[in-house]
Amino acid sequence: MKKWFIAIAGNIGVGKSTLTEMLSQRLGWEPFFEAVADNPYLADFYQDMRRWSFHSQVFFLSRRLRHHYQLLQRPEPVVQDRTVYEDAEIFARNLYQQGLMSERDYASYRELYEVLSLLLPPPDLVVYLRASVPTLLTRIAHRGRSFEQDISPDYLAQLNALYEEWIAHFNLCPILTVPSDSLDFVANSHHLDLILGKVLEKLHGREEVVFP
Repeated sequence: MKKWFIAIAGNIGVGKSTLTEMLSQRLGWEPFFEAVADNPYLADFYQDMRRWSFHSQVFFLSRRLRHHYQLLQRPEPVVQDRTVYEDAEIFARNLYQQGLMSERDYASYRELYEVLSLLLPPPDLVVYLRASVPTLLTRIAHRGRSFEQDISPDYLAQLNALYEEWIAHFNLCPILTVPSDSLDFVANSHHLDLILGKVLEKLHGREEVVFP
């Protein structure tokens, strides 16, 4: 069996961890989940983004790099919950643009990211879950993490804009964009089957894979 490596990308609350779990179960692949609960800065970050942004982003970057190293050691195919690229290209960049990370901290972060990312083999496929802000807010409320309940619609919209810009220019591997407003792979098993089929088509060389 080829050692496939796919990564699930998308905004807060879009369903990355859930799809990672579901795809790994269906494919018999090993999942690697985003480090959220064990981030010692995350609750503080949502209370005071300016003070804790650099600390939180460095934690996420270091954990993602560790996951990258670990998954490359595994003999079996893997599904990764969130990519290392999103940490830098979406979240750290947004914090800098919004004045919530200083220029000095952002420059240090980018230097670390750019040097280390040169050593990282890209995934075989990125599955990008695209969702509107109302969908994200509904799903964030449903999963009930207390420190996420004050995330503003404007913040999610800013992240969505950066995601679209990143995806438009990302060329390290193929991308499968999933319209998550209309595909509910948790409630509808047919939607999960559809996504799984498109993932396998993309991995096996079809250049254009689109949803009906």
